[in-house]
Amino acid sequence: MRIILFSLVSIAGAILGQEAQQATPEPSLAGNLPAQKIGANDLLSISVYGAPELTRTVRVSAEGFLRLPMLKQKVEAKGLMPSDLEEKIAAALSAEQILVDPVVTVTIAEYHSRPISVAGAVKVPLTFQALGKTTLLEALTRAQGLAMEAGAEILVTRPPLVPGGVPRVERIPVKGLIDAADPAWNVTLEGGEEVRVPQVGRVFVVGNVKHPGAFKIEDGFGLTVLKALAMAEGLTPFATKQAFIYRHGDTASPEAQQEVPIDLRKILDRKLPDVALTANDIFYIPDNRSARVTITTIDRAIGFASSTASGILVYSHP
Repeated sequence: MRIILFSLVSIAGAILGQEAQQATPEPSLAGNLPAQKIGANDLLSISVYGAPELTRTVRVSAEGFLRLPMLKQKVEAKGLMPSDLEEKIAAALSAEQILVDPVVTVTIAEYHSRPISVAGAVKVPLTFQALGKTTLLEALTRAQGLAMEAGAEILVTRPPLVPGGVPRVERIPVKGLIDAADPAWNVTLEGGEEVRVPQVGRVFVVGNVKHPGAFKIEDGFGLTVLKALAMAEGLTPFATKQAFIYRHGDTASPEAQQEVPIDLRKILDRKLPDVALTANDIFYIPDNRSARVTITTIDRAIGFASSTASGILVYSHP
C-alpha cells in the first residue's frame, strides 16, 4: 500500500513540475543591472515567452535602433526604459502577426552608452560605465584618488542638453569636496561626463638664483617675483638688475611666447610694485657678465699679490 501511495505522489509531483516549468518564462540572458534609459551600443537581453527563436542578446546600433528576427521594421530603443521597450517589441510582433499577445522581457546585459572618464592628476586614469547614478567622490575613488600634483579644482564636463549644443563645465573646489566634505560639491554623474583634474600651476625660476627650480602656486595665494626669489633662496652675486618673464601667448596663439622685462633692482628697492607670476611662467635672471669679469680680475689680482707677498712668485732669467 505504501509503495502504491509513493508512486502516486511521485507521478503527481512530476506532472506538477512539468506544468510549473511550462508556466515559467524563460530566464534572462543578462545580469541584474539597474534599469536606466537605453542608449546607443548597449547590449540588451530580449526574452520572448514561448518563442526561443526570438530570445537572444542584441546590441543597439549607433543610431539607437535594434533588429529582431522576422520583424520587418527595426525598433527604436534609444532613450527608452527597458519596460517601455518591452511594450514596443510586443506591439511590433502583434502588428506583423508573428505572435498573438506576446510576453516580452528586456534586461540590460552591458551598458556602453554611459561612459565616465576620469583623467588628469589622478593616480589611475580610467573610463567606466555608470551603473545607476554615481557621485563624483565614487568616480575619484575608482581612479584611486588624487595625485600629489593635483590642482585646486576639478572640472566636470557634462554632455550638451541638446544635440549640437555646448558642453557644460562645472568647477568643483578640491577643498570644498574633500577637506570640508561639503555634500553640495559631491555632484551626481549619470554617464557621459568627463572628470578632469588639472595639475597645480607651477612657475619655473632659472638663472642666477641659489636654487633654481619649479615652484607650486599654492591654492588661494598667488606667486609674485619676490615670493619666487624667496623660494629660490635669493639671488647670486652675479645677477643682473633686469630680469625677464617668458610667458605663453593667449588662446588665439598659444605657441607664441611673450618676453616681459622686469626691473628687478627697483622692485627690490621698493621703487616699483611687485609683479605677479602666472602658471607656467619662466622667471629668468640673467648673468651679469661684466660684474663676473670684474670679480674674476680682482680675484686674480688678489691672488697675484698674495703670491708675491709670501715669496712664492719665482722669476726666471733667460
